[in-house]
Amino acid sequence: MSPRVGRAADVTGATAPSTLAFVESPVQLLNVLEWAHAAAATGPTGGLTVVVLSPNDPMTRGQLRRMAQLARDEGVEVRWEEARGGATAPFHTIGGLAGALRRADRIVIGDPFSRYVQLLLTITRARSLVVVDDGTATMEFISQLARGERLQRWHRKGGRPGPRDLVFAPVSASARRRLTPGGARTVEVFSAMPIDSAPEGVTITVNAFAWTRERFGPPRLTRGADLVGTSLVETGVVDPDRYVDAVRALSVTHGATRYFAHRRESAEKLHRLAVETGLQVVRPDLPLELIARRGPIGRTILSFPSTVVHTLPLALAGTEVKVAVCDIDPSWLTENASPRAQGFLSGVTGTARDVHRLTSVVTAAAGSRRTAGSPAPG
Repeated sequence: MSPRVGRAADVTGATAPSTLAFVESPVQLLNVLEWAHAAAATGPTGGLTVVVLSPNDPMTRGQLRRMAQLARDEGVEVRWEEARGGATAPFHTIGGLAGALRRADRIVIGDPFSRYVQLLLTITRARSLVVVDDGTATMEFISQLARGERLQRWHRKGGRPGPRDLVFAPVSASARRRLTPGGARTVEVFSAMPIDSAPEGVTITVNAFAWTRERFGPPRLTRGADLVGTSLVETGVVDPDRYVDAVRALSVTHGATRYFAHRRESAEKLHRLAVETGLQVVRPDLPLELIARRGPIGRTILSFPSTVVHTLPLALAGTEVKVAVCDIDPSWLTENASPRAQGFLSGVTGTARDVHRLTSVVTAAAGSRRTAGSPAPG
């Protein structure tokens, strides 16, 4: 087993960390641990302190607390900030972090689109910046950085920026400049996503989920299939009725028994899924990559286009688990979906490696027979 990633001796007693990481989700914290594990294999990383900018969502907070404990077990110092605990919380958080930000040699972030993180980037003097995966958004970040565009999440509808966007524009522009390599400033992207090209000067390091595979598993496999949930309904991309129809069709065709909920899925939608599909809805207490690696897990994992179609094959490498992905039919999209949504989601599926493609799910009107596709060749 490899050494722990945090090197607690470097952290204890230090007046400031040499590496300061900011995370807002469990997956970001997992990928910071993966980055530290990979970086430690090539040389000393110095003391690592992870700052959790805690959200308000209870499920996300619960997963973050579990991940924070795993990080502490690795010798990583974790600083929990109630960054959204009231109107004055951001001022207290930023004020309390200003000194550490100015002293840090290296900054690691999980979400370059976060306004909170962008504001923090305007304070740091660090010459080394690392971006770890925050899901498929990493692919969009690289594309926007290469084109010199303002940083904007892919699922936001196109058009003119709103009033808040205009007020925040100078901060966002400053953050984009800091995320662009130049002079003595280096930028690394640590990613499991399929990034074929990157802006000049940006170093791409592959996240192979080595820490996850070394620390957990291999899992015990069940005979059935498991289905992975998505928050595409919550973000306004997919119509909820079409989504429920598609989940029902997939579960019937492939014999799925469990539905692993995305942390952002609403309780109302999950209740409806349980009632109308008969699936057992599971709210994971850790990122799915760890849940699957620890097991038990189905021999087939069904998913719509999402981060897991890229990360699960890596986390489950060497096992007999098959990951199958079903495309989003254009008719499922809402009228409020971004014009870029279909192309982006198709790209997520099309670039996934080591997954089985499913033909599209055919969803008819309510009450009619529904069928699902079968695995496509290769």
